[in-house]
Amino acid sequence: MSPHRPPMKGIRVLDIATFIAAPYAASILGEFGAEVIKIEQPGLGDPWRRFGTATERHDSSLAWLSEARNKKSITLNLRVPEGAEIFRKLVKTADVVCENFRPGTLERWGLGWEELKAINPGVILLRVSGYGQTGPYKDRPGFARIGHAVGGLTHLSGLPGEMPVTPGSTSLGDYMTGLYGAVGLLMALRHKEATGEGQVVDIGLYESVFRVLDEIAPRYAKTGFVREPEGTGTVNACPHGHFPTKDGKFLAIACTTDKMFERLCDAMQRPDLRAAYGDQRIRLENRDVVNGEVTTWTASMVRSRVIEICVDHQVPAGSINSIADIFEDPQFAARQNLTRMIEDDLGEVVIPAAFPKLSQTPPEVRSLGPRLGDANDEIYEGELGLSSDEITALKNKGVI
Repeated sequence: MSPHRPPMKGIRVLDIATFIAAPYAASILGEFGAEVIKIEQPGLGDPWRRFGTATERHDSSLAWLSEARNKKSITLNLRVPEGAEIFRKLVKTADVVCENFRPGTLERWGLGWEELKAINPGVILLRVSGYGQTGPYKDRPGFARIGHAVGGLTHLSGLPGEMPVTPGSTSLGDYMTGLYGAVGLLMALRHKEATGEGQVVDIGLYESVFRVLDEIAPRYAKTGFVREPEGTGTVNACPHGHFPTKDGKFLAIACTTDKMFERLCDAMQRPDLRAAYGDQRIRLENRDVVNGEVTTWTASMVRSRVIEICVDHQVPAGSINSIADIFEDPQFAARQNLTRMIEDDLGEVVIPAAFPKLSQTPPEVRSLGPRLGDANDEIYEGELGLSSDEITALKNKGVI
């Protein structure tokens, strides 16, 4: 770890959200030094604890261990007055609150933006929901799969004329939204630093998906063109897609310019292709022919040899990696993209490393997802000064 002070040290985050999107934003801040207190429903905890592959630790799936990294857990029922009052005390010392309930939920609990701002004018509230806090859809439930669909990504995924497929991980939209949430929090923290004022960061899942679809919006507005699924290729470049190899594997090749195609022709030792299809417009008009020639070439060799030849000729190419490939990939090893943690009762747990890398203040994974309520004593007794009898009474009432 760098000797420099982590950039988010001194920032306190209250994470009252569930699943991925808003909690992921909190995790990013935690990787850079923020104190993140995960507030969970007593007895149950975040449903993400039970999502994915179970472990010997009954309340900690592998997904939880990975994505709830660097957090402390306390149990608190925000739905009852006593729990809401304890939360208000915690808000007094918080810089950020992350939530992802349906719009109006916090308000019903007496914990909406106006209430939180009155308690702490500098607090920043990240609100993640399916469709944001406004608009005709705001009360509808939403998950990443719905965000992919409404945001326009699912329509582009799959083979032409067939049912659209899931675009990668079903949680992709959640992670994207968490990233935008973290960006919003950083902007809001900068504003707070300058003015002392907090604010609301309001994100709908579909919005983060829609934001990354390159030119489809301006092109439709200008020409009426509706982009359809393109399978493994793209309408904008050729050859630009996925190709099979002799050993039953696949690789990606990206020739986005005429220069890249010239290099590929040299790699293939096919000057005739270069002469006939050197212009991108001609290649696009004859994409089936061009892609067929490239497919014949890649299918004649094992993947490692195709990539070796492409690299030698500076053609953008890469393996279509399974997770097994990733664990053996020297690039992932050199960049330390996998972090290995040892847990007393679980042994080694391997997770994606913290990212992005900073030269002076790099992120850090200090701990994996916490046990439910592991910080109750620290926060309730050590910080809020509750007595043992008070804590026991709150437990018996189901408040904590």
